[in-house]
Amino acid sequence: MSGFLGSYLHQIDEKGRLNLPAPFRREHPDRPLVLVHVFENALTLYPEPAWAEVEGRLRELLRLQPQARSYVLSVTANAVEVVPDKQGRILVPPRLQEAVGIRGVALVVGAIDRIELWDPERFEASVPARSEDFDRFTHQIFA
Repeated sequence: MSGFLGSYLHQIDEKGRLNLPAPFRREHPDRPLVLVHVFENALTLYPEPAWAEVEGRLRELLRLQPQARSYVLSVTANAVEVVPDKQGRILVPPRLQEAVGIRGVALVVGAIDRIELWDPERFEASVPARSEDFDRFTHQIFA
C-alpha cells in the first residue's frame, strides 16, 4: 500500500526532534523530506517525489507570473530539508513549531502524498469529525 494514512501523537523532544511513525518511514526510512509552513495551522512534510511536483509548480508560477517572486521566496525561505536519523527522527526547527503552535506534542497526520504536523488542539478545532460537506464528499469518493 502506498500513501500516508492515519494519525499519531508523538512527543517532540527538548532538541526539537520528532519521531516519525513507523508506517510513514517503512518504504524509505532515510530519504530526505522537505518540511514547510504553507498552510496556516500545520506544517507539511513532503517526500522527494511530492516536493519535486511542488517545485515544478513554483517554477511554472514564476515563469507565468514574475510578480509571484515574493510569494515563492516566502515559501522557500520557510522550507527546510530534513533527513530521518537511524531512529526515524527529524528535526523540527523551533520557529516552525512556534508558527503552528506545536508545544511538545505533535499530531502527525497522513495526508495521502504528504504528512502534516499539527498541534492536537488546533487540529480538533480546524478539522471537525464531520463537517456539513462530509456526506457529499463521501458519496463522491466512496459510492
